[in-house]
This record gives sequence, structure tokens and C-alpha cells, in this order.
Amino acid sequence: MPDQPEMSPATKELLKKVRMIVPPMLEKFHKGMLGRVAVIGGSENYTGAPYFSAMASARLGADLSHVICTPPAANVIKTYSPNLMVHPIMHESPSSIPVSSIANTVIAMLTHLHSLVIGPGLGRDELMQSTVAEVISAAREKKVPLVLDADALWLVQQKPDLVRGYKECVLTPNVVEFGRLAQAVGVDTQGDTGRKGCQALANALGGVMVVRKGGVDWISDGTDEWTVTGDGEGGKKRSGGQGDTLTGSIGTLLAWRNMYLDKAWDTEGDMGREETLMLAAWGGSAITRECSRLAFMKRGRSLQASDLTEEVPVAFETLIGEKEESKL
Repeated sequence: MPDQPEMSPATKELLKKVRMIVPPMLEKFHKGMLGRVAVIGGSENYTGAPYFSAMASARLGADLSHVICTPPAANVIKTYSPNLMVHPIMHESPSSIPVSSIANTVIAMLTHLHSLVIGPGLGRDELMQSTVAEVISAAREKKVPLVLDADALWLVQQKPDLVRGYKECVLTPNVVEFGRLAQAVGVDTQGDTGRKGCQALANALGGVMVVRKGGVDWISDGTDEWTVTGDGEGGKKRSGGQGDTLTGSIGTLLAWRNMYLDKAWDTEGDMGREETLMLAAWGGSAITRECSRLAFMKRGRSLQASDLTEEVPVAFETLIGEKEESKL
């Protein structure tokens, strides 16, 4: 058993609530009920990010984890793990396939998903960005929870109305991406990327949930009630790809949130959509930071994103643990 992380009283209280949205593993649940999560990303130059995100989702406990990417990326990602379902649907420029045709193929999958992560390894190719814009619009109509990161945030900078007012959406910018988003929507944070800045950006985007990654993570939908900090210890190595563990973890927690809201088991409490969205975002932050702490203890300065993937189930057990029903 790894050393237990130090926790503030507020963190312990939030973990109790996150535990409430984690479903027990019951005989009555069939394949797919414990989470169907997809990651849209993966292009010619970027194959690691969607893999890390999807594997975090799977390692946390999603039943089915998908990657929707370009054909060249699919060939590579399939060699990383046989546990992921990889769909070579996306296309980069130049392509003779119309945007609407590509997007409609992805959109047809939305009714089978509990949550959708967009951005890891996406890139800024015009065709990829246009396709994702159509998918986001369709996901809003179908009320599919979204997690947007990396170059999906670049798209939001160009077209903030894609997500403005969609309160089933989580954005996960780092400090630099946060500043660009704030500038794009006309928010002067006066250099504050903490509570006030995070609330201001979330409000400017109509109440989406913002997870501002950093030394301390700030999570907010713009309200005082659902603004919290992720202050777990974390590791000291800032290698690329750690944010992908965050997006995949949030994706799975959003899937479990759906089950909680649908009362798929004998649930505790009576938490609503806003509170549970915050808990999914905060829970993903807490798990990722613990993965980073555990991996750094083992690897030190050699830590890589793949080291966090291996720590996801350990972090879950350390912070949350299984319900008694799951152990019977």
C-alpha cells in the first residue's frame, strides 16, 4: 500500500461526495453500463495523447473506451493496446470526404456514449477542427457531457459560442490556454488565474465548468457554490501528457455521474446536475494529482505520461476505494 497523501478537511469531504457517484459493481449491470467513453483526437503527428486519455478512462473503470481518430493514427494506437476500440473515422486535409459526412459518422455514435472527450492529439488541421465543431453542436443537442482539452480549446477560442451556456461541458486549460481563452471572450482576469479568474472565465462562457490546471487546480462553473480547489500534492515533474490522464478520468466520472443521476443503484444523497458536474471535474483532478504523486515517488525526474496510466487504479483505491457491494 503506497504512503497516504496528506489531505485537507475540505478535500476529505469532497472525496466522500465523489465516492457517492461511483457505482458499485452489481450483478444486474451489463457490459457498458459502467461507462461508455470516447476520445476524439489522434492525428498524423499525435498518437500518444488520445491513448493516454482513453487508457485513463479504462483504468479508472469505464467498461468501454473508444478512440476516434484518423486512419494513420488508428494503425499506431491499435498497437499500443488491444483493450481500446479504435475507430479510423476522422480525416485531415486534404481529403475528398465532406466535413458533414465525417461528422455524421461520429454523431451516429453519440447515442451510445455516456461522455465524450475531445482534443487530445487533435491538432489544428482545418478539416479536423471543422468536423469537431459539428460534433460538439450535435453533442449539445443530444445532451452528451463533454470534456474539451488541448486543440479543442483552440477551437473554443475561435468559436466560443460552440460551448457557451452548455452546462454539461468541462474545459481543462493549462495556465497559457486559460489566458488565451480569457482574451478570446473578452475577460480581463488582471493576471488572476485562481478563483476570481476561473469564475470570470466560466461566467463569460455561460456557466461551463472550467478546470484551470496548475500548481493548484481551480475548478469553477462561475458560482461561489461550485468553485473548489484541487490541492493534492502531485509530482514535481511536468512531462507532457499528464493532462490526458485528467481528461480520461473526468470522462469516466461523467459517465458514472449519469448513472447516479439516473439512480441506477440505491444511491446516497440527492445531489443535482451542477454539484455532480463539479464533483466529476474535481474528482478527475484529485485522481490525476495522486497519479502524478505516486509516479514521481517511483520515477523522479524520469517520469513520463505512461507512468501515470499505471497508477490510475492505485490512485482510485487510495482516494476513493470500492463500495462494499462491489466486494461481495
